[in-house]
Amino acid sequence: MRYIIIGAGAVGGTIGGRLFDSGREVVLVARGAHGRALRERGLRLELPDGTRELAVPVADGPEELTPRDDDVLVLAVKTQDTAGALEVWGGYGDRPAVVCAQNGVENERLALRRFRDVHAMCVWLPSGHLEPGVVQAPCAPLTGILHLGRYPSGADATTVRIAADLADSGFGAPVREEVMAWKYAKLLANLGNAVDAVWGGTGGDRAAELLDRAGAEGTAVLDAAGIAYIGEEERARERGDKLLVQPMKGAARGGGSSWQSLVRGTGSIETDYLNGEIVLLGRRVGVPTPVNEALQRLANVFARERRRPGELTDDERAALLGSLPEA
Repeated sequence: MRYIIIGAGAVGGTIGGRLFDSGREVVLVARGAHGRALRERGLRLELPDGTRELAVPVADGPEELTPRDDDVLVLAVKTQDTAGALEVWGGYGDRPAVVCAQNGVENERLALRRFRDVHAMCVWLPSGHLEPGVVQAPCAPLTGILHLGRYPSGADATTVRIAADLADSGFGAPVREEVMAWKYAKLLANLGNAVDAVWGGTGGDRAAELLDRAGAEGTAVLDAAGIAYIGEEERARERGDKLLVQPMKGAARGGGSSWQSLVRGTGSIETDYLNGEIVLLGRRVGVPTPVNEALQRLANVFARERRRPGELTDDERAALLGSLPEA
């Protein structure tokens, strides 16, 4: 198989780098300063047991590649960029398997419009990308746990082969026929990304209260909608002590994916497909979601205005806290 990693940032760069380092054929797709750094210096993948300097082939887009029957397109862009990526790669043909290595639950549906062989991946992979050409993945003994299955359900020989390659590259890669239940569980966990991003990791008890309430709204919405998700006890059993953040030399990872988007000043953020997914479902089933609505609005303001994490005004802080239910 040839793995074409569309979006070689924190998640894509880690998956692509680990696959390449284990002897798999990989192409990283990246543009701008990150793409130039990858071409000129290769991928610097920082792991707890040392740094890998990897000369992974790099492409700007599909025009630089000849399609092959064994291609696997790994979508690792943020969800707000998925439609654009699928537009670019839609002419590549419907032969490749497509793996959605992304947060949220909308990507697979978008991919299935253009490709017939779509696989969902639930990504538990703490990682960071703040500097062109550099990706940091601080967990051990596994680099990440990547549940994999066909979309909307099931598994086949391609699923199993991809999972085997990932398992041989330092990941846990369980094949799960009902993989979307894992992705909805990850959606609930990702509702805190917006808190992390706008509060900047310094909010103390009030930020924790926002986080807890956003999660409670999410659980209530999924239950009302009849959507299955994996419970915390099962998730904890699956992780066990296999995914532990280790001390790393150099700059710390800092925060999650939304936090990193603000630090890099990308101008966009994935909140519409995390907190916004809960807001959408809540409106459909008649469950109020005031905390998730407030977080969605404010995270988008931060992204548009290219503000850094934690740059809350007093009025914005008051509005966020005002979204909490009265004790």
